[in-house]
Amino acid sequence: MDINSIYAVLGTAFGVLGSASAWRFYEKRAMHKERDEDFIRHDCKDRISKLEALLDAAGKEKDQMRQMILDLTRQVAELKVTVEYLRSENDKLNKKKTTRP
Repeated sequence: MDINSIYAVLGTAFGVLGSASAWRFYEKRAMHKERDEDFIRHDCKDRISKLEALLDAAGKEKDQMRQMILDLTRQVAELKVTVEYLRSENDKLNKKKTTRP
């Protein structure tokens, strides 16, 4: 066997071993990439679920606050009427008091 044949056999052996190693490397790399994508997908789904729950809670809280504002506005209107009535009664009493000897 001459030296060129030995180099050719060694080169072929390294090529075959290298390609098998490269194949395993790329296979592992693809598997890790797929796992990362799955992790990101599940993480995004979890975050979206949490954000939707927060949005629903905020909507309910907003509705409760709106109802509270309406109730308070009604109460303020009632108090305004009461104060006006009491002022008019107070004015009447003051007029009676000043007209009395």
